[in-house]
Amino acid sequence: MQDSHSPDSHKSGWTNLMTTTGSLLTSMSERRSDFPSLRRVHNGLPLAYLDGPAGTQIPRQVIDAITSYYATCNANTHGEFITATESDRMLDEARATVAAFLGAPDATTISFGANMTTMSYSLSRAIGRMLEPGDEVVITELDHEANRGPWLGLREHGVVVREAAVRNDATLDYEDFRHKINRKTKLVAMGLASNAFGTVNDIRLVREMTHRCGSLLLADAVHFAPHFSIDIQKLDVDFLLCSAYKFYGPHVGILYSRKGLLDTLETDRLRTQEQRAPYRIETGTLNHAAIAGVKAAVEYIASLGNGSDLRSRVLDGMRHLGEHERSLGMKLYDGLEGIPKLTIRGQSFDVPLRAPTLSFTINGKTAKEVCAHLAERAICTWDGHFYAIRPMEVMGLLERGGVTRIGVSLYTTAEEIDRLVDEVRRFVA
Repeated sequence: MQDSHSPDSHKSGWTNLMTTTGSLLTSMSERRSDFPSLRRVHNGLPLAYLDGPAGTQIPRQVIDAITSYYATCNANTHGEFITATESDRMLDEARATVAAFLGAPDATTISFGANMTTMSYSLSRAIGRMLEPGDEVVITELDHEANRGPWLGLREHGVVVREAAVRNDATLDYEDFRHKINRKTKLVAMGLASNAFGTVNDIRLVREMTHRCGSLLLADAVHFAPHFSIDIQKLDVDFLLCSAYKFYGPHVGILYSRKGLLDTLETDRLRTQEQRAPYRIETGTLNHAAIAGVKAAVEYIASLGNGSDLRSRVLDGMRHLGEHERSLGMKLYDGLEGIPKLTIRGQSFDVPLRAPTLSFTINGKTAKEVCAHLAERAICTWDGHFYAIRPMEVMGLLERGGVTRIGVSLYTTAEEIDRLVDEVRRFVA
């Protein structure tokens, strides 16, 4: 997990960051030319993609990798001919590249699938076969439904599923967590960061709790991975899931499994499937071209940094990316905070770690109305619950149509933040 230091306040922090990262903002702006979609114009205005939490735009380098696979190497695996052997090699290299991205020990811990939700269901069925009626699983009220629904389904088999509570400030209640975890707990499934509110959860604290009861720990890193570096071995999780389309790649789900653990699970698989990790949970033919794009996406992030090997370049690239996003996130927070009738839902940037994803409500207006106004002015934002439906219910936001969500990404500029804030002010006025 990337380290950060809390500023004295988010406003002074913004000033300090602008002083120290002006050249970084310029550098990231120069990278905008890598993204073909940023050239689109709508209603005479350049599109501002502030919808990154639902999926980022893709750089030309990733598009070229996908196109190149189709143009030169489109074949199934394990054949004796050249394009089949090239496909085998590409898949092996992609696993190793993702392992470097996550700080995993080696490529055998990395499995691919259609998306995170599908892989979560596959994993829940496999783990469910190990559980007995009365065994317990703990999830959280803050999570995306993809890290809740698959585990809630185990109730049909007599498994007790408990939910750690979310507070009104969109943070988890860790005392409630302590009360929910006990000697019957076999698995804890929690997110690293909230896709709806930007909250970064204290997974190390929860890991200490799970060690005491001997349970497995699964981390949903879908919203964390685009913004912060990950060190699997420091996190000490048993499983971690993420999605490449959230970090400048195509729609591919990624599963990390602790070395040796996947081989102990009775996964859904054909007898013709390779029976060992990482293939044991992969069903059917994978999307080879998209996986070539996943490899290119990690390499693209690495190109933002310096270092003697891929892992060190990834870490340096994520550091630069995180500084850029935090500075703009603080600018966005400051701009929205003073708007009458507008309430930001979630934490300020006083905390050491916070994803650059901000959600808000406006008295007397629905999130859909806000987003429709912004869309007319070529600003892409999201309204609703974003599949984080449970925290919206608990916080009383679902009945009012959810929230308006804004996300900062690599290609976001200070000018786009100013434009967004001005349009929100105009809409409220």
